[in-house]
Amino acid sequence: MSSNTCANCGKVEEENGKLKTCTACKLVKYCNRECQIAHRPQHKKECKKREAELHNEKLFKQPPQLKEDCPICFLRLPHFGKAKVYMACCGKYVCDGCMHAVQLRADNLCPYCRAAAPNAETEHLMIERYTKRMELNDSIGICNLAGFYRDGTNGFPQNMDKAMELYNRAGELGHPRAYNNLGAIYMNGWGVEVDKMKAWYYLELAAMGGYVMARHNLGLREQNKGNMDRALKHYMIAAKSGYKDSFESIKELYSIGHATKDEYTKASRANQEYLDEIKSEQRDEAAAYDGYWEYY
Repeated sequence: MSSNTCANCGKVEEENGKLKTCTACKLVKYCNRECQIAHRPQHKKECKKREAELHNEKLFKQPPQLKEDCPICFLRLPHFGKAKVYMACCGKYVCDGCMHAVQLRADNLCPYCRAAAPNAETEHLMIERYTKRMELNDSIGICNLAGFYRDGTNGFPQNMDKAMELYNRAGELGHPRAYNNLGAIYMNGWGVEVDKMKAWYYLELAAMGGYVMARHNLGLREQNKGNMDRALKHYMIAAKSGYKDSFESIKELYSIGHATKDEYTKASRANQEYLDEIKSEQRDEAAAYDGYWEYY
């Protein structure tokens, strides 16, 4: 059938004005909603199949690797964990090695902009700084602020509705961790009804945005369901971004015959390349330090 022909009534586009493409599969066009509904019984199976194919193409596409450097030591910032700290005073991420040096110096100043860290007596600074981050549409700051509302910490009242609103805003602004946290809210029923479908929807958004922890959890889900090929695809994407747990999962799949030697070798090489990029003596010292520090 011509791409300019209504799949239901056969009228061509020139005769019937602009045809509307099926938004799910992108395969066919219709004159109007009535034609689309009338054609649904014949088209449903093909539509769902193509929709799933399009979704998988998007889901398993390797996201662009973010290679942001620490503004102090100029080494690549780690993706995850407490290996980097967000500074609400200037909106910068600083690596744990440079933050460790600040702690040893004991001046409690931001290593980038030299602003003082908030404390119990200057809690208003926290509110002022995050209010400014929100006004600037800083997606990371908005995501952190959502966490304060979720937990009722750092001078902010607990308000799950506000937290979810801010997580959605941060996600739309391009911060994938916000979608991961929304997924966790629905997965665990924190202030809402448990909704696994919504939870996995947001985790997929987070993974497609480059958040490797969400990607790894999608792999675990597929592995638990027995879908080893899909699990391996998720793990390979996360391993290429340096996520150790995904590399260990690939090693496990290789040991039981669900990953090839070539796939295991590629994952091992990518994981080591990432570790080499983020390694420094100062960061090793920070990782070995027994104390705890926090700066916002």
